[in-house]
Amino acid sequence: MFPKQLFYLTSEQLQAWQWQRGALSAPVVFAATRAGVEEFRAYLRENSTRPAYLVVDVIEEDFTRHLMPHVGGKPGRSLRQRRLFQQYRESPFRTALVQGRSEEGRRDDIVLLTALTNPALVTPWLDAMEAAHAPLAGVYSATLLAPALLDKLEMQRPNLLLVTMQSGGLRQTYLRDGQLKFSRLVQPTEGTDVAAAIEPETSRTQQFLTSVRLLERDEMLDVLVLMPAGVVEQLGRVCENGPHTTFHFVPLDAAAAALQMDGVPERADEVLLYLLARGEPDSHYPLGERGGDYLLWRQRLSLYASSAVLGAVCVAWTVTNLVGYNVAQGNARGLRSETAHYQAAYRNSMSSMPPALDKTANMKAAVQIERMVAQQGPWPLHMLTMVSDALEKSPQIQLTELEWRATVPGAPTETAPGAAPGTPTLVAPTSSLALGIPKAPPQTLRLQAEVLAGKDNYRTVLISMNAFAQRLAGLPRVTVEIAELPFDIRPNAKLSGSVGRAGTAESRARFTLDLVWTP
Repeated sequence: MFPKQLFYLTSEQLQAWQWQRGALSAPVVFAATRAGVEEFRAYLRENSTRPAYLVVDVIEEDFTRHLMPHVGGKPGRSLRQRRLFQQYRESPFRTALVQGRSEEGRRDDIVLLTALTNPALVTPWLDAMEAAHAPLAGVYSATLLAPALLDKLEMQRPNLLLVTMQSGGLRQTYLRDGQLKFSRLVQPTEGTDVAAAIEPETSRTQQFLTSVRLLERDEMLDVLVLMPAGVVEQLGRVCENGPHTTFHFVPLDAAAAALQMDGVPERADEVLLYLLARGEPDSHYPLGERGGDYLLWRQRLSLYASSAVLGAVCVAWTVTNLVGYNVAQGNARGLRSETAHYQAAYRNSMSSMPPALDKTANMKAAVQIERMVAQQGPWPLHMLTMVSDALEKSPQIQLTELEWRATVPGAPTETAPGAAPGTPTLVAPTSSLALGIPKAPPQTLRLQAEVLAGKDNYRTVLISMNAFAQRLAGLPRVTVEIAELPFDIRPNAKLSGSVGRAGTAESRARFTLDLVWTP
């Protein structure tokens, strides 16, 4: 929790408290005079960096209840602000609290309007803070802090009157169902015993609440008195419960223990300041331009926090990189040592072996050539597969003979001119294409087949042969040439045969196709 400074303002003085490590320091008191304000300015010049919280506890504080139309959102806020301006035109320290809805009629909102009716008591101190650029976090009413105190003390009653002794005097705050309805500050005259003044002042407040119909005549009023332990003992002898009044006494040391405060406070001021420092509620009254320094302080704090987080991330990232670098260096040293070990073992092994016939690079090249020959070498399997697929779709075609070869550059084998019979022939050097290096060579296939239809059925024979040839020609990268037709169709050719006589095997319609496939 960040250090902060708390100011408690009454009609007579201003107390300056410092909050650090969850505890309040001894207060510095400034009189509510011109000299006191100047001393406060000098004090702020040395304590202007911490956020400031101002609590006001004065008699000039007004509370009025109104029924207003139930309007939500921004229009409702605007409506309440206009009513506030009409009610407290002269004071900028005003606020409206919506406390539920009425059970009768159109169920209007129950709104409590409250304001500091004498802003001149507060303005000089705020001007001093603004001149010193002290980050003002909020202006608070000591009365409006009372519900939070009752929540901590776990003291809730339908009609509860909280009585506390504060620096400004004897404060009586009435709450109905946990919501603030009314408060008054009584300043006892000099020489008046506080314990003796509580019972009559409580009676007057109860009569007022009954007259304004905040309390019914037959309703029970619980009075919670928060006083030092010595005063509580006197109150036990002085205050007596009535038919419609019940007193509850809580020593300040018990309240401090319930709030986990260090030490025993002398007045309720310290208890309220402790609650404010712990809870940090929103400002009860609008700050306007006076809150600019606090916004700058929060932005500066956000920048510091962001810088700290960024610095921590950078440090963590750097440490991670250094650890990773050291691990990588260790792994690299281990790998280098392992590499040197294997190299030494390899050299020792090779030194005991006879000299290698060839270099490793040549062996690698030989393996690559072997794989290339296996993949790209000319093999008849692919063309035979194509012919087989075509024959399955042409059942009237019967294969009789195949002649496959790969087309590679180089002169054909022939006998040298003038050589005697039996002389060895000259063979041209074999091209690497014959092995499929660097690519597969073109391949040719001479196909001889016959049509199973009768030879005299020329049209059927011709159609079957053409269909078979076109089926082969439709394959990718394949060209087909008809080398020999099943019969001679030249104009000067002589046709012969006998009608109705079956043809022999020698007279079947044979044809020859030349296929060329370029991989």
